[in-house]
Amino acid sequence: MENSTSFSRKDNDDDHSGPESSSVSHTIDTKSDGEEAPGPSDPEMSLPQAIEDIDLLIQRLSSTKAEDHELLPSEVPKSVEFLYDAVDSMVTKYENKENPPRLGINHDDDVSFFDSMNRITNLVKNFNKFPPYSILSSSLNKATVILHRAMSFLEDEYRTILEISKRRVLEHKTPKTPKQMTSSESDRCMLLEPECKEEELDFPSFSPEAIETLNKISTVMIASGYERECCLIYGALRRNAFNDELSELGFDNISFDEVQRMQWESLEGDIATWINAFKHCYIVLFSAERSLTDTVFSDHRQVSRKMFSHLAAAVVVRFLNFSDAVVMTKRSAEKLFKFLDMYETLRDLIPHINDSYSSECKLDLIEEVSMAKTRIAEAAASIFCELENSIKKDQGRVPVPSGQVHPLTRYTMNYLKYAIEYKDTLEQVFKQVHDTDGSTTGSKPNTTPTITTAVNHHDDDGGSDKSQFSIQLTTVMDLLDANLDIKSKLYRDPALRYIFLMNNGRYILQKIKSTTEIRELMGANWCRKRSTNLRQYHKNYQRETWSRVLQTMSPEGLLVNGKVVKPLLKERFKNFNSLFEEIHRTQSTWVVSDEQLQSELRVSISAVVIPAYRCFLGRFKQHLESGRQYEKYIKYQPEDIETFIEELFDGNPVSMQKRR
Repeated sequence: MENSTSFSRKDNDDDHSGPESSSVSHTIDTKSDGEEAPGPSDPEMSLPQAIEDIDLLIQRLSSTKAEDHELLPSEVPKSVEFLYDAVDSMVTKYENKENPPRLGINHDDDVSFFDSMNRITNLVKNFNKFPPYSILSSSLNKATVILHRAMSFLEDEYRTILEISKRRVLEHKTPKTPKQMTSSESDRCMLLEPECKEEELDFPSFSPEAIETLNKISTVMIASGYERECCLIYGALRRNAFNDELSELGFDNISFDEVQRMQWESLEGDIATWINAFKHCYIVLFSAERSLTDTVFSDHRQVSRKMFSHLAAAVVVRFLNFSDAVVMTKRSAEKLFKFLDMYETLRDLIPHINDSYSSECKLDLIEEVSMAKTRIAEAAASIFCELENSIKKDQGRVPVPSGQVHPLTRYTMNYLKYAIEYKDTLEQVFKQVHDTDGSTTGSKPNTTPTITTAVNHHDDDGGSDKSQFSIQLTTVMDLLDANLDIKSKLYRDPALRYIFLMNNGRYILQKIKSTTEIRELMGANWCRKRSTNLRQYHKNYQRETWSRVLQTMSPEGLLVNGKVVKPLLKERFKNFNSLFEEIHRTQSTWVVSDEQLQSELRVSISAVVIPAYRCFLGRFKQHLESGRQYEKYIKYQPEDIETFIEELFDGNPVSMQKRR
């Protein structure tokens, strides 16, 4: 075969038919904004005509093996030089436009430009197959120069489109202030619903035309061997856009040292912001970003997945850095609930790390999130277990006045009431910490909580083994019981001791019964035992207080030979009056805050004392009525006794003499 074969269209060929020639049949305009731009080498050739010739050349080159380079044409077709000049002219024309972006203004021009770039890219790929001394080497050098210039222009244009869209977001967004949300407003940090659905559409804030242009630029840059440059620009600017979006959500970069120095009230607000921003990211923003990336890199799925994976991973790591810093702060009881909120946020994130991520990134990201979740779990379990230590350390030697509910009881039960709102989460936390046996990488030294083992701990109601959290809860309750028993012994008056135990026992039982989750965890048998203990305290109180009063009304010894011994009778009435007045004076200052318990005590006292007094009075008052100082001995009627009993346990000392 002769090697003088040429693949260029003849100069006098008037056949300009074909799909491309019908859409663009004019020659290239070499002027822009009054300046002369370099024109094509053959002004009589049209761009569609040149492209048609080049497509034939590319087809022939593609089918020619490298070792068969002697079969190449003796000269490069004129259409190739025409295309080079045409592209060079197009770039000049674009660059001479005043306001970027320059692409996207004239659709036909853009189509011609990208079609031409695709041909040059294919030419370079095919030219590179052959030895550098071939007839194509000179044309390859020129193509490389043209390609480099065009790529420089496209890089600038790519960057401009991405940056303009970012500025448009910042100009139209209204800043949010989730930092204002603290625990005083909500113990649980819930994902705030967007105020307007349009806000979700603001991100990533690209017009369809801009996305189409980004897609075309990405496609031609990757095809031309500029994938690295394309990805660097896209990745850097999308990370910047994400950072701006997070700032709009109120989440800013806070260093590790800054977190350690922050007061809890301020840090609590930042945690609330972290939670809402993080959830908004993986529920709303990541989905929008993935859709954008898939569209921009629609012809390169692997690149798309890689770009999204790297961006999402960078954002997630930023969030994880904050959570790790928070975990390292000094632990205290009030931090538990925000720690659990953070744990739930990371737990709920993991299912969202799906096949949208590259395989390697997916595994790495799941591992990072899981490790961060484990660190938070250890911290949360440690804080909860610290409640046990605080109960053990509460060794105050001063009894609570009037036998009231002890502050430790109120604190512990209210703490558990809030904690039980996180029942499922705490179950997961204690199970995870127990399963890892406290050896998870990254935990603070000597701070791994001591988790009571679940072995041989069976439900009191005959059920299966208790959960780890249920065991911890039972441990707390047992410690509180033991502590209260010790504190009850600080009272010198045994009756007040039992009032104290009743007050605290009733408070605990009411809190348990009012919270379904705690009641289920503790079990029905535990509640029954608690009720039994309360009844026993009640009996002990009555025995300590009112048994002596009842003894004064015993008829034993008052009759001698069938006659009443008046001096002894008078002494009995005096003893009754004295004891009852002392009890009233003392126990009216005592406090039983639970109205039902207060009523039960008064009713039980009345049921024992008033019938006995009425019987005693009815039987023996006639023996004193005729004597002097009758009222000295019979000072009270049964109705008076009932009235005075109703004044017990109010915490208001009232003189019986003033009342009379």
